[in-house]
Formats: sequence, C-alpha cells, structure tokens
Amino acid sequence: MKVLFVTSELAPWVKTGGLGDVSSALPVALRGLGLDVRVLIPAYPGILKNFPDAAEVARPHWLGGALPTASLKEVSTADGINLLLLDYPPYYDRPGSPYLDPDGNDWPDNHLRFGLLSRVAAWLGSDASTMDWKPEIIHCNDWQSGLAAAYLHYLPGGKAKSLFTLHNLAYQGVFGYETLFELGLPQEAWRFDGIEYHGKLSFLKAGLQHSTAISTVSPNYAHEIQTDDLGMGMADLLRYRSEHLSGILNGIDTRIWDPESDHYLQQHYSARNPNAKAANKAALQLQLGLAPRKDIPLLAVISRLAEQKGLDLLLSLGAKIMNLPAQLVVLGSGNVELEQGFLALARQFPDLCSVSIGFDEALAHRIDAGADIFVMPSRFEPCGLNQLYSMRYGTIPVVRGTGGLADTVIDAADEKNGNGFVFGPASSEALLEALQRATTAWSDPTLWRRLQKHGMARDSSWDKAARQYAELYQKL
Repeated sequence: MKVLFVTSELAPWVKTGGLGDVSSALPVALRGLGLDVRVLIPAYPGILKNFPDAAEVARPHWLGGALPTASLKEVSTADGINLLLLDYPPYYDRPGSPYLDPDGNDWPDNHLRFGLLSRVAAWLGSDASTMDWKPEIIHCNDWQSGLAAAYLHYLPGGKAKSLFTLHNLAYQGVFGYETLFELGLPQEAWRFDGIEYHGKLSFLKAGLQHSTAISTVSPNYAHEIQTDDLGMGMADLLRYRSEHLSGILNGIDTRIWDPESDHYLQQHYSARNPNAKAANKAALQLQLGLAPRKDIPLLAVISRLAEQKGLDLLLSLGAKIMNLPAQLVVLGSGNVELEQGFLALARQFPDLCSVSIGFDEALAHRIDAGADIFVMPSRFEPCGLNQLYSMRYGTIPVVRGTGGLADTVIDAADEKNGNGFVFGPASSEALLEALQRATTAWSDPTLWRRLQKHGMARDSSWDKAARQYAELYQKL
C-alpha cells in the first residue's frame, strides 16, 4: 500500500512539538509492516543542509490561484524513508520556526506556504501527477496540511483517499475570505459544509469536513473533542462525522528513548537494575547548580510554557512546592509571564529550583533520567509524549486526567497497575494534593519501586499504533 505522509515538522531536523516526533517515528513503524510510505515536507534550510544530494523528481505546476511552481526533491533517510522535499525558497528558506518569524510573529503568508504544501499533496494523489509513484492514501497532519483534503474533494478524476490526523484541535489555520482565491479554491468551497468557518477560511475545518476519515492521537481525546467544552468550536462537525473519527494512541521512538542505551545519560540503567538512576539525579543536580540532595524528590517539567499545559497552576503554588519538600527543574519556553515567573522562583530558591528557557534535547533526556517525578497538569492534552518518556525512564508522572494522559497514566491507588498520580479539577489545590501524594509515596521505597516497575514495563512503542493505522488505511 502506498501512503503519502504530509507534515510540517520532522524530527530531528525541524521540531516545535510532538508532531515532529510522530512524523519521524510513525512512517518507520509503518514501513516495518510492509507499507510504502513517503513523507512530504517543506524543504526548510535545516533539512536541505542535512540532505544536500536531494534530486529533483517533479515540478508540480498549474496549481491555481497565486500558488507558484515548486520543485519536488527526493532523498532517503538512514531509516530507509523516502522524503519528498517541497522546495520553494521564497516560502521556506527563512529563519525562525516553521510558523513564526524570529520575533515570534506568524509569517503573514502562512496560508500560501501551507496552502502550497496541501496543494502539492493533492497533486501527488490525483491524476495530474507526473510521478510514477502514486499514493493510495494521503495522510495529513494538523491544519498545515488540512487543505489537501479539500483540494482532493474539488479536483476531477481519480484521486487518493485521505486521512486527517488531529494532533491539537486548538490550532486551526484561520485566514481571511480573500485567501480563497489566492489558494486556487472554487467559490463553491465557501459553504458551511465546506471550508468556511464563521466568515473565515479554516484549513483545519477543511480537513475535518472533506477527509475520507479523521483520527486523533488518543481514544479519550477523540471523545473529548466531540464535547462543547473541548471541541474548540468544532464539536458539532466532529459529532456529525463521528462515524469516521477514531482515536489511535501515539507511541514513542523506543530506540531513542531508552535508559539502557541513551548516550546523553551519566549512567545507563533498566527496570531490572534501576539503581543507577540515582547517579543521573546527582549528575543533573550538579549540571543545573542545585543542591546535591538525596533526601528529597526532584520534580520536573519539560514543556511549552502555556496555559494549555496548566503550568500557571504549578507556578501559583510557588514556595509550597519547595516546602513539600522537593526540588524543581523546568525546561521550556512560551508565555513570557510564565517564563519570568519561573525564573523568579529559581532566583528565590537557587538550591531547590532550576529553570532553563528554550529547548535542549540532551538536557531533556537527562531530566527524564534524573528526575523522580514528572509534572503534567494540562488543561487538555491530545496525547502527550513526555509522560511516556518519563515512565520509560522510571520517573513517575503526576498528571491531570484528560486526553491521552488519562489513557496512559493509572493512579497509584490501583495497586495492580498504578504507574503515576492522577488528579481531576484544573486547580492549584488539586495539583498540590497530587504532588503531596507523590512526594509521600517517594518516601516509601517499596511503593515507589512498584510504580517504577509498572511504568517501565508499559509498551509505549509505535508497533500497536502502526498496526491500527495500517488497518484504517486498508478500510479506506
């Protein structure tokens, strides 16, 4: 089966969140099942730098509207995945992130940048394609490629089926009416059952409305987004398409996230022999300038600093965190007020709190290995990957029971299966109670070892998810 996987991020070369990790690992797992998967992604500078020998294989043209003729270049990764690099330097050869300029503002032509990505995906899946390789399934991911489903809907002739995967419903790719014509879409698309959304054009709605099927990244999130509270304005449409909606829980790349072989760690360890985890805690405390405390647990956060992640709840606890007693390490960036708030906390408690603004892959691995407790108080969480990383490293998660967190973390009250601590209301009081339970449990070595054993034994690989995606492709 031939599958075109369309994405705006691909770890390790371009990544702002979980989509980059998924786009790197899932195609490899699908290829392991015998599927012919190729990944379509913009030719960002970081990707071209790593694949200078990419050769042109096609030049999609006559795409409509203001969309330009671009070059498609092909190259194979070390994992054997063929990448189709969409090369148009005026759109993609830029500093900053895939979506934002160096000052943190949306690129004003994002509708054209990702409209071109979507249109070329549809071109590859239609009779217009000049390539010998023709996909049977176009697998789109988030709003940046959601318009591909609409293009396929309005194109004549034979065409591929489409699957639209929601990684986060909050980002919807909304632009003005005038972009309809720049993107080469017909006037008939401007309907309530088309791409129109409250007088605007929404890439995400286009994917939800016109894809053959929809998936999201955990079963619980698939249910939640059909409710008015978490449907982000799309609940009615998602309920309407519920028969075509499924939730497939994300996996993680267990080759990269493995405490037995992770080259970033001070010492390797395993579920069978977890004692060396203590050496990683000591190394992390030393690296970050924290007091070398063995007598209190080390809490960790690796996250976008955003309201969605509930980190304002954690920050509001302030000194109460240190009085648990505990240490806290934070790695991430985002909301300026949250950044400044955590930095102020670190200045107030330099021996107990360390805050690193930005992202550091090596440090992320060392935190997962060195921390005792991982904190994810998200208001909503489609899947979440960090709780999976932390459990694999014997670091016990404290999470709010929402989305994929509820699908993966079982409260310690379940003696047979418990692997973490789960709380309900999105409040600082509920979070503090969960942290108190966790730090109390940390003082009980037998209980803590049992929680670690359950978490480290969990199969978080992509094998199960890849089989579910393959079955879904087959149905389509």
